[in-house]
Amino acid sequence: MLVIRPLQSDDLEDLYAMAQKAGKGLTTLPADRELLQHKIERARESFNQRCAPEAALYLFALEDIQARKTVGISGIEARVGLEEVFYNYRLSVTVNASKELGVHVRTPTLNLSNDMTDTTEICSLLLSDEYQGGGNGLLLSRCRFMFLDDFRKRFSDKVFAEMRGVSDKDGKSPLWDALGSKFFDMEFSQADMLSGLGNKSFIAELMPKYPIYLPMLPDAARAVVGMVHDNTRPALKMLQAEGFNFNGMVDIFDGGPVVEAFVHNIRSVREAVNRHAMVFNHSIDLDVPPEQRVMISNRSFRDFRVTTIPMNCIGPDTVKIPRVLAEALLVESGDPVRIAPLKEGALSPIRPNNSEPGGGKQWQT
Repeated sequence: MLVIRPLQSDDLEDLYAMAQKAGKGLTTLPADRELLQHKIERARESFNQRCAPEAALYLFALEDIQARKTVGISGIEARVGLEEVFYNYRLSVTVNASKELGVHVRTPTLNLSNDMTDTTEICSLLLSDEYQGGGNGLLLSRCRFMFLDDFRKRFSDKVFAEMRGVSDKDGKSPLWDALGSKFFDMEFSQADMLSGLGNKSFIAELMPKYPIYLPMLPDAARAVVGMVHDNTRPALKMLQAEGFNFNGMVDIFDGGPVVEAFVHNIRSVREAVNRHAMVFNHSIDLDVPPEQRVMISNRSFRDFRVTTIPMNCIGPDTVKIPRVLAEALLVESGDPVRIAPLKEGALSPIRPNNSEPGGGKQWQT
């Protein structure tokens, strides 16, 4: 049984092992115990409401209950750019024309931008290789939308994700080699890690403020602008299925695309329904294909839990939950729960007769 829950201090070693295997390029989860411990502590402060809502970082662990190990992580940054300036490049076009000469030239350019300031970011998605497939990646990614839905007042109306850009197995980026390296006396991996950890002041000090004309860059650099790393394609596909679209912004270091969506337009939010738990003692077969399962959350803030359950457990007003699953979700009979599709179209036969958004209970707040 796999369950989503808030990241805890004792997840450090499992998280460190995953970060080591991820290699270079996943800058928000560096293979550094001290930095990872700092992120865990920040997440715990956020769930315990010991920091300002706009400064919160929510990190969710995917736990294998039987193996007692953390096998995945995903996160939500409540707001970006409020303490450290948040930078992207905006892709745009500069037009130069001469009527007299009959010349009309459109030149693609990159312009330094802070447009994502004060916007919610989904981030830090990582799943152990041995748990790939079976809907596990879908659960890890889409559980965040259930949290966003229930606690909307803590987030912006718009949500975005920076997708990992193109780099080779050694962590070298064609865009960095052609552009960033000319202004920063450091390797791509070092600069990207500093940025991912929030140390962005050096960008403002060293990055050119004027537009970058793409035709002046080598072909290899231009080719990766707005492209994702091969390992990130499944994550991008998931977000696109949820309604996220490229917004014309790219990462300033590797050129990876930024995708965004309004919370109320996210598919998992639009198609979610509310029910009440009905716990029973006998067991059922939980090992069914992803297309026959849906996500179920306990709607708690501090003790947020999400797992999956067969669709045939859902009734007009209740959802039947075997006790072992109810214990993992920390719910009892009569408690409100929220159901959302794991795969596209999974809830289409179910009428959303009580699908009002938000308003999740905050049991320990």
